[in-house]
Amino acid sequence: MSIYSNLRGDGELSLADYEARVIGLIREQVGDGQVVLGLSGGVDSSVCAALLAKAVPGRLHCIFVDHGLMRLNEGREVEAAFRDRDLNLICIDAEDRFLTRLAGVTDPEQKRMIIGEEFIRVFEEESRKLKDADFLAQGTIFPDVAESGSKGKVAVKSHHNVGGLPDDIDFKGLVEPLYGLYKPEVRALGRSLGLPASLTERQPFPGPGLAVRCLGEVTKAKLDILREADAIFCRELEGSGVKADQYFAALLSARGVGIVDGERAYGYTIALRAIATVDFVTAQYVPLPHELLGRVSGLITSALPAVTRVLYDVTDKPPGTVEWE
Repeated sequence: MSIYSNLRGDGELSLADYEARVIGLIREQVGDGQVVLGLSGGVDSSVCAALLAKAVPGRLHCIFVDHGLMRLNEGREVEAAFRDRDLNLICIDAEDRFLTRLAGVTDPEQKRMIIGEEFIRVFEEESRKLKDADFLAQGTIFPDVAESGSKGKVAVKSHHNVGGLPDDIDFKGLVEPLYGLYKPEVRALGRSLGLPASLTERQPFPGPGLAVRCLGEVTKAKLDILREADAIFCRELEGSGVKADQYFAALLSARGVGIVDGERAYGYTIALRAIATVDFVTAQYVPLPHELLGRVSGLITSALPAVTRVLYDVTDKPPGTVEWE
């Protein structure tokens, strides 16, 4: 049980009170130690970084691991956003390392566990270069805990912030200051900490990255196709004025027959997903206009000849989850 579990976001604490109490807990846990944080550029890790920088100034070291599982141009964007901030930012290019570990792996849980463990190993290696970096911080929020089977419950999925930690982790402890918060509360806390809207309002992105949106074996070729399809869908949806809380493309393991350059082709299937939600514990699919879906399908199949099918996911949560894996 996390020492931050008593700060669950049940509405009893104001943001100012939550911030003050969690900073006190961080200082009590860390003491004079150094803290390592895996910074992805997502909402949770960004708010976690801002909170830790305030709690233990000068003793936070943010490690951005580009595992090759990010969206189009995302690695460069994250580095640019945080390069000039006082977070002792360390950037690691680990694409080859992660893809080598994932080669031949098709089971979703195994993929998550591999990615979670590899993250920890990278953190350990980099932290050994730092003096007294003996605490690992994570942007774990309450839906992560709930879906990972905490407190004896059956897990919906393992999460690399919760379920992917190896038993022999080489840190004194985990610092999880967002442990009891839901996503809207995390965004509000980020705004109160002075983070820009480009960070606080960013849509969620899973810790294992595109590995849970690339069904079956994860390869660079498949990831490159998925990145392009995702970028097309996000651009068109954002330009349409339709509101959604999370939206993305997934590359399915099922293939479909199509016609490319007048010849029969057996190509990939892209599934589009857009959901509306308050807390990400439950969600409803967004009924996108057929005109928008038709345009996106045409753009994806024109730009990516390897794709012969484009589908739209109309599953709520529950029974489905937001992510495909």
